[in-house]
Amino acid sequence: MMSYLKTTPTREGYFGEYGGASLPPPLEPHFREISEAYDRLSKSAEFIRELRYIRKHFQGRPTPVSYLRNLSQKLGGAQIYAKREDLNHTGAHKLNHCMAEALLAKHMGKTKLMAETGAGQHGVALATAAAYFGMECEIHMGEIDIEKEAPNVTRMKLLGANVVPVGFGGRSLKEAVDSCFQAYVPQADTALFAIGSVVGPHPFPMMVRNFQHVIGIEAREQFLEMTGELPDMVAACVGGGSNAMGMFAGFIEDAEVELYGVEPRGTSSNLGDHAATITYGQDGEIHGFKTMVLTDENGDPAPVHTLASGLDYPGVGPEHAHLYRTGRAKYTWADDKEALQAFYDTSRYEGIIPALESAHALAFALREAPKHPGRSILINLSGRGDKDIDYVTETYGFGA
Repeated sequence: MMSYLKTTPTREGYFGEYGGASLPPPLEPHFREISEAYDRLSKSAEFIRELRYIRKHFQGRPTPVSYLRNLSQKLGGAQIYAKREDLNHTGAHKLNHCMAEALLAKHMGKTKLMAETGAGQHGVALATAAAYFGMECEIHMGEIDIEKEAPNVTRMKLLGANVVPVGFGGRSLKEAVDSCFQAYVPQADTALFAIGSVVGPHPFPMMVRNFQHVIGIEAREQFLEMTGELPDMVAACVGGGSNAMGMFAGFIEDAEVELYGVEPRGTSSNLGDHAATITYGQDGEIHGFKTMVLTDENGDPAPVHTLASGLDYPGVGPEHAHLYRTGRAKYTWADDKEALQAFYDTSRYEGIIPALESAHALAFALREAPKHPGRSILINLSGRGDKDIDYVTETYGFGA
């Protein structure tokens, strides 16, 4: 019997009823070209060898799993562990698929990489990949996020990227995606739109998951080596959901491991105050694929809010919608207040300053650990918080 990852999605890019590709006719041949190139190159010994070399000798993989001893002892209950993607080069999981997408682009003869970014981690990772491979790089970023994530904007520019401010609509991640798609259409012959999560038209949800799968492969092996057993609970933050799918993919065949996606509930459950798509959304379409979406009274993608710019998206990866509908993964939330407290607590008690995105998964672990003595929780610490320290301290201070 073939494994879940071998059979999902379908050839048309569907995870159950979600996914697919709804594209304007001018883009159809370009996405077909990407899909065919991925099918061919991902099974190529040369491509795999080159990617493994990059991961080991440039990215610094494997990243470790750390036992969060101090928080575990302070809380009592479950033991908390973290997969340390903050120690991946550039400070987050994003480089896992960016280097792979750039390598794919090189083999396809492309000369430019384009992308949207929210928190800036994907933008920094793609700018890094472009510099490594000697390509041009164009990053679209909402004006609100440019202001919140100034350190990452500086890093992108230092790496040689052209950062395009997006000033329409909510001036955040959704609009950055819209802007990048518009700019990509006339450049598709020479550029690759390296979508930054497990979202977008097929093949990107599958492709990004598979490139991020390295997180789950490493984490499963490392946890077994550390403890002699699998974790009871595996959790990761979910905006689009690439870090979560990378982690979940390593455990998806292990029925005894509970998978938890942690969405951003922002400041309240009112529409416009959060970005918890699975918790409060409904089936719909966004950016060329079917998934669950937060919509307004007109059926359009709704405005969203979260402390964490990288989770600020009114849709979710189609595979997450599928895992929710089938019950293989559970989806919960952490609000801004809980995430901020987890940010402070992990910094103070563990000596790890987490990204605000990752702080949502940590908030889940801190909330759940006291309820589950004798169990273990493994979270994906998807990025470091260097990019967030100015925003957090200027807005909220240094914590209690």
